[in-house]
Amino acid sequence: MRALYVTHPQVQIDANVPVPLWGLNGEGRRRALDFAARGVVPAGSMVFSSRETKAMQLADILAEAAGSLVLSDHLMGENDRSATGFLPPNLFEEMADRFFAAPRSSADGWERAVDAQARIVATISTAMASVPEGTPAVFCGHGAVGTLLKCHVGGRPISRSEDQSRHAHRGGGNCFTFDLKQMKLGCEWTAMEDFAPGWFG
Repeated sequence: MRALYVTHPQVQIDANVPVPLWGLNGEGRRRALDFAARGVVPAGSMVFSSRETKAMQLADILAEAAGSLVLSDHLMGENDRSATGFLPPNLFEEMADRFFAAPRSSADGWERAVDAQARIVATISTAMASVPEGTPAVFCGHGAVGTLLKCHVGGRPISRSEDQSRHAHRGGGNCFTFDLKQMKLGCEWTAMEDFAPGWFG
């Protein structure tokens, strides 16, 4: 069954607030609302989300447009980076490179990529088992674990080259379709603005 994975768009960065509690900034919210208004998420879709604030805010917007409720699970959260806390952009990018380059090693205490991949794949699999046949499923989450999911479904090695920032909008707010049962990707990362309705048909 085909499903849609969507990453949260731009967030309000605050070094004094834990990263999982960051919410969408004005631009991120505008992009999410525009995406929902285009009818990309069919009515009656099952909407799943990470419990991080930014993902939940995206999920709430999409679920409201689809007339659905949000089912949240902390296991859909981003890779655990709490060991280092907030990092300025240049240091974060260096750490992200290390995270993807050595998936079986921990970068300064970050969750290993192989562990984050196993977690997100298992969580998505469990969620999909609850979706009735013919019902669209939408997952609202994050760039790193989304990339790890995409690598798994596509049968590709874990690599930063698969990251959303290398294919679509650098601010997040990107999506791809996938069929976990058939292990098939429907598309590569695509910006919200470029993703067409009708993907589930």
